[in-house]
Amino acid sequence: MVNPVLVEVTRANVIESRHRGAISVFDGDGTEVMTVGDVARPVFPRSAVKSIQALPLIESGAADAYEFSRADIALACASHSGEAAHADRAASMLAKAGLSAHDLECGTHWPTRQEATIELARSGGQPRALHNNCSGKHSGFVCTCRHMGIDLRGYVKAGHKSQEMVREAMEAVTGAAHGEDSCGTDGCSIPTYAVPLSNLAKGFARMATGQGLGQRRAKAASRIFEACMAEPFYVAGTERFDTKLMTLGAGRIFVKVGAEGVYCGALPELGLGFALKCDDGAVRAAETMVAALIARLSKDALGEEVGALSHQVMKNWNGIEVGIVRPAGELA
Repeated sequence: MVNPVLVEVTRANVIESRHRGAISVFDGDGTEVMTVGDVARPVFPRSAVKSIQALPLIESGAADAYEFSRADIALACASHSGEAAHADRAASMLAKAGLSAHDLECGTHWPTRQEATIELARSGGQPRALHNNCSGKHSGFVCTCRHMGIDLRGYVKAGHKSQEMVREAMEAVTGAAHGEDSCGTDGCSIPTYAVPLSNLAKGFARMATGQGLGQRRAKAASRIFEACMAEPFYVAGTERFDTKLMTLGAGRIFVKVGAEGVYCGALPELGLGFALKCDDGAVRAAETMVAALIARLSKDALGEEVGALSHQVMKNWNGIEVGIVRPAGELA
């Protein structure tokens, strides 16, 4: 099945590029609300499922034991920009458990926000694991291990107790098997599993409504969503699309980007969860898709505001408007 064109890019009045993709939307009862394209094809959700991966942090009691704030929990679900506030908070989370950046196995890279990289380099600093966009998630992993008395070493590997807890949560929430045959390695070295978009959408509807999760897990899911929606800067960063959407939503929108054009999220007050992927992995198209989808599902003043973000004006280096990225096909 060939997925439909959902985003097009213009230059002047000519369509210069087209992006294909698929979208799945479910409610908490497990009822399919909307399907576009092939939603049964397995995809790697990558960082889009960090909120589900953070469930053991809450359920184990680690977050309470170390008195984690909403901002701390949001960072545990983040793909942050490596800004000073992000790195400092990750260090603070680790310190509360008697740990440090040396305990992280996520790898090191410069901040993804250019201004943060320039600031760090200008000060004579070097990137550390704390600047890795996944340092908050990994801080959550090792703090959970420390609280539970689990050996931290090799916590990123499949088969380690830490990743087994994550895999159990992912399977239980999405209803999809996470086996060796669908397992790859994520950019931060933890296992990532390819599952259908439909299962991801069902999972996020469950996270938003608590239906089918059990009381304890439902409470943990609600706490995670509330933290992320209250502290969107720590989920992403300055001028990031996730930050813009959740700030605009003010508690009504949860979104999380994943690599290669994936987005997962929920509209809690509507009891809906969604998952989408741009086939070619383009971020610009995935952002347009998620904004257009939320606008379509909301159907109110918030939907109109979010809908405006689905049309991204392109400018050249002189600031001249040269084209636009806009929804197409079933999202137009």
